[in-house]
Amino acid sequence: MAGRHPNTCKIVAQLRPATSRRAVSGIVEVCNRMLIHARWPRWAAGRCFRRRAVVHWGLALSILTAGFPLSVPSTYAGHGFALHGDLKYPADFPHFDYVNPAAPQGGTLTLANPDRRTSFDKFNPFTLKGTAAPGLTSLMFETLLVSSADESASAYGLLADDVTVAPDQLSVTFHLRPEARFNNGDPVLAADIKYSYDMLMSKSASPGYRSMCSDVKAVVVTGERTVRFDFKQRNAELPLIVGQLPIFSKKWTSKTPFEKLTFEEPVASGPYRIERFDAGRGIIFQRNPKYWGRNLAVRRGTFNFDRVVYRLYKDETARLEAFKAGEFDAIVEYRSKNWAKSYVGKRFRDGSLIKTDFPHRNGAGMQGFVMNMRKPIFQDVNVRRALILALDFEWLNRQLFYGAYRRLDSWFSNSELAASTTFDGKPGPGELKLLEPLRRELPPEVFGVDVVQPTTNPPRSLRDNLRDARRLLAQAGWTYADGALRNAKGEPLVFEFLDDGGAMSRVITAYVRNLEKLGIQVHQRTTDFALYQKRLEDFDFDMVSIRFPDSQSPGNELRDRFTTEAAGTPGSDNLFGLKSPAVDKLVDAVLHAESRDDLVVAGRALDRVLMHGYYIVPNWYSASHRVSYRKELSYPARLPYFYTAEGWILSNWWRNDLAPRTQ
Repeated sequence: MAGRHPNTCKIVAQLRPATSRRAVSGIVEVCNRMLIHARWPRWAAGRCFRRRAVVHWGLALSILTAGFPLSVPSTYAGHGFALHGDLKYPADFPHFDYVNPAAPQGGTLTLANPDRRTSFDKFNPFTLKGTAAPGLTSLMFETLLVSSADESASAYGLLADDVTVAPDQLSVTFHLRPEARFNNGDPVLAADIKYSYDMLMSKSASPGYRSMCSDVKAVVVTGERTVRFDFKQRNAELPLIVGQLPIFSKKWTSKTPFEKLTFEEPVASGPYRIERFDAGRGIIFQRNPKYWGRNLAVRRGTFNFDRVVYRLYKDETARLEAFKAGEFDAIVEYRSKNWAKSYVGKRFRDGSLIKTDFPHRNGAGMQGFVMNMRKPIFQDVNVRRALILALDFEWLNRQLFYGAYRRLDSWFSNSELAASTTFDGKPGPGELKLLEPLRRELPPEVFGVDVVQPTTNPPRSLRDNLRDARRLLAQAGWTYADGALRNAKGEPLVFEFLDDGGAMSRVITAYVRNLEKLGIQVHQRTTDFALYQKRLEDFDFDMVSIRFPDSQSPGNELRDRFTTEAAGTPGSDNLFGLKSPAVDKLVDAVLHAESRDDLVVAGRALDRVLMHGYYIVPNWYSASHRVSYRKELSYPARLPYFYTAEGWILSNWWRNDLAPRTQ
């Protein structure tokens, strides 16, 4: 993906030569405005740190100044970074548009466990072993850059006040804010950035960090408050990736090695500290009265509560009843049946509790039943296609979901990157340019129309789909005999569906019934959250239900999800065991796209190949967040575009029973 330097030719006052940091003269502004209004190519108008743009910029200067020599700096620094196009917010912006800068601050926000963890045993969210307390990453750990929720792939300085991309795009340098402090009072220095990076790249940390930063060659401390990330190759997303790595102090591990940290409070720079906790019941965070960043534009109107409390509940039923009884303040509901049937009663009728659907523009990502191809029974594509045919989405949506969902038909559903968004369903010229060199490695169907998910809407039926599934299974060597589907050796087709006892249980049960009609034996195994996570990290499962996060601008996370290297890395997102040189090359094409248009083409080509691989039984998605909350809570009038409901509540909401503050 192609990186674009922020607002390089849009508002010149936002730019500072990295070599001198002096004010830019008025004539430079004229030249830069000329580049925009003359409608120069996008690479010139949006990427002035590129060598070609600098040449044209200098040429324009020489013409306008009629021979008066001016030096042209080869590198520019700015207040943020945009992967495609220009940043929305100028350097002197007061706050993000989707926050309320006058929101009253104070009071307590009480939440339930945001996932199915019912206890925790550490305050280190970055290592694989153990279960971290909820809220740590959002409330305690900060990053060099912070994303904007109304732009895709744009970020602004948080710990850093200056980000500089080299002309050859092989490095990025960050300058740290002098006022940035850890919660122990120490300044945040370049050495802390390097130390944090080294710990996250160690084998003690989650392998996802190493995968995302695989193109980082070195981290070099160039001054007390300047640090440079050197890259192995041009990868325009890297400034965003390294800019959003969590930062912490070496003093956190002064007495205990990083991988053995348990309940040592993190020495970090975020707005909250841990007040007290009970590993089996919950944790309380208290706002740090000495928080260094409260007046930053990227923090104004955010984190408005004095305390944030997480209470842990043993199951979803107990959690919902606790909310209705007033034990906590807000809940995000993922079960359509609950939303339709359970959010009723006196407190909803009298307005004490409110339920609202909040629309969003998030890509749908992918949710589905993952087949682990490390297991022999899933290695035949015909078996995988048959298992997909056995899911009756229309019945589920009608009987269980109250018609709330749409079927996923892509790894990038609800996005222009989906292969299904092409006019005739076939690969266009741009896709073919990427796919043709890989033809020998790909099934011929990839070059035809995109995959259409099976349906049971008339004139089709579940019976029709199961007949098709049986034919595919027979082609794979599985035929019905002696009460089961068996291979040539007489072995039955048996596998385990691993579940953590959540909302998918009734869906899995319905799906298993259809598989049994084919003669497939499925053992449903329900386990607790900690063991479930451990088995996923070790790839110790046959089939499992997973949701992969969405992205408006997919990048290095694809390496951790789809590449051959990740398939052999415990803890990676490549749960499928996918090892495909063609997919590896298409992931690289996405990562090295030179424009948004190139990204869309590469994304569609990758999506087309993944869908024709049939590695997952696609589920469904919704284009809104379902949130219920107490009437004492309020949220900004303008919603963000791209957001998670939990993160939005935590960072942007406030109590309306407090006096408003003056701006």
